[in-house]
Amino acid sequence: MSPETLARLTALRHDLHRFPELSGQENHTAARVAGLLTDLGADEVLTGIGGHGVAAVFDGAAPGPTVAIRCELDGLPIQELGDLPYSSQIPGKGHLCGHDGHMVMVLGVADHLAQAPPQKGRVVLIFQPAEETGQGAVSYIADPQFAPIAPDFVFSLHNLPGLALGEVLLCEGPANCASRGMRVMLGGKTSHAAEPQDGISPAGALASLMPELADLGTGGALNADFALTTVTHARLGEPTFGVAPGAAELWVTLRTVSDTRMKCLIAEAEDLVTQTAEAQGLAVKITYEDVFEACTNNAQAVAAVAEACVTEGVPCTLTNEPQKFSEDFGQFGKSAAAAMFWLGAGQAHPQLHNPDYDFPDALIPVGVDVFSAVIRSLVGRALSLRDH
Repeated sequence: MSPETLARLTALRHDLHRFPELSGQENHTAARVAGLLTDLGADEVLTGIGGHGVAAVFDGAAPGPTVAIRCELDGLPIQELGDLPYSSQIPGKGHLCGHDGHMVMVLGVADHLAQAPPQKGRVVLIFQPAEETGQGAVSYIADPQFAPIAPDFVFSLHNLPGLALGEVLLCEGPANCASRGMRVMLGGKTSHAAEPQDGISPAGALASLMPELADLGTGGALNADFALTTVTHARLGEPTFGVAPGAAELWVTLRTVSDTRMKCLIAEAEDLVTQTAEAQGLAVKITYEDVFEACTNNAQAVAAVAEACVTEGVPCTLTNEPQKFSEDFGQFGKSAAAAMFWLGAGQAHPQLHNPDYDFPDALIPVGVDVFSAVIRSLVGRALSLRDH
């Protein structure tokens, strides 16, 4: 990549970083992206997909497959720490997962697709909202605008702190764990703190459920039996000394490698909660939020990424171990040959979702070149940015 191109894309990344928007609220980010894609001369730019989603279509001259590259638009509800010259200008919000960098890499792909369209088929660049809540991909795919641009192949990446800067990690099969937030509400009856026997307190149930639910999934090897349950929040009654509690709430994150194991874990957790509540005369309600199904990589798509890394001279390691964190990219793999790969952000880099995390700008040309080589292998010429 030329210094001028890298400088332009880096400046764009910094500008996006200054103004993060949360899941489902990516109005200005989406408008900015759509405007840039229109200026580049994409054959078609679609907006409002599944909320604030955007898609850019670059057509080839001959029939062929549809290849999609996907990135995310949303930031996080975390206050950024540090004194970067381009720090978030929005209090309590930050691009602390690297979606600003992911967007810029895909915009970099758009830049040279505009100069050298695919020879056949078409390329669709997907800018997806609401990844952080697990709702974005589902809504994007369900939108009527998606069916006409549905891809045959779809690729995405996520930067990965702890992996050497600029190296690719790639696996076939399970790539990202399934996860969901289980919200348990226990209902009893309040009473005067001087007469607790006149009420029905959920305190005992809450106290027993926290360790018992945690014991249902203790982690371990990332194989078909992997299950991890993490208690993330609990609330009992009201902050007062005069009232014995009549309600409690417990939040637990369930995590598995496969959707099949998730179904079993859900059943186990619900049985435990229901039995505990019934034994203590409590009403119970269970709901789920932030639902992510497992992300599974297709063998042919994985091979295309591995070949692209060889072509571009990017170190690539194949693994059979998925990532514990979840990704709603798996929704695209239900109807297309999909591959998610991980791009190293540095072994000592702050972790994702940390308040001092920042996307490494050195990854911009690496991501652009790998995506470009994948496109070339499937639908023909797409310039490497090093060519201009």
